[in-house]
Amino acid sequence: MLNVKRIKKAQRGNSKAFLECFQTYEVDIYKMAFIYMKNEEDALEVVQETAYRSFKNVSSIKEPTYFKTWLLKIAINVSIDLLRKKKIDVQMHEHVKDQLSTDLNEDIDLEITLKDLLSHLNESEKSVLVLRFYQDLTFSEISNVLDLPLGTVKTNLYRALEKLRKNVERGDFDE
Repeated sequence: MLNVKRIKKAQRGNSKAFLECFQTYEVDIYKMAFIYMKNEEDALEVVQETAYRSFKNVSSIKEPTYFKTWLLKIAINVSIDLLRKKKIDVQMHEHVKDQLSTDLNEDIDLEITLKDLLSHLNESEKSVLVLRFYQDLTFSEISNVLDLPLGTVKTNLYRALEKLRKNVERGDFDE
């Protein structure tokens, strides 16, 4: 847990305080970036860009206690921007398979890519799914990260899981 006083120092332009705050969550940012990017080089690029954007805009944080969620939101946006820019295929990570296996048919071919499975979801549904199952965030925390109402977060998650379930049952992976 970060010291709110340190965040406020960072907001006033203290670069050392910002660095200490950022480094507290650097591993979480990297993990989030790796989930999206699926390789170390691109994930590190996301961390670097997140550091730059957050340092540049740290004074805009309205509530210092949400520093981590603010950073994760920046990391998600940077990841999505980079994915769109590079138009890369993201291979499904074993952790997602484990998380989704309770809701999806267990006879899924292990070669299904995350892109194929998630191609039927909009960006909001994808982000909610990743934050819930990779970061273990609560609905309330996801609401803060994505600036969405709590009900919308729940609806997006359940809609995303239902879409994934139906696509797997139909074998509808590469449209």
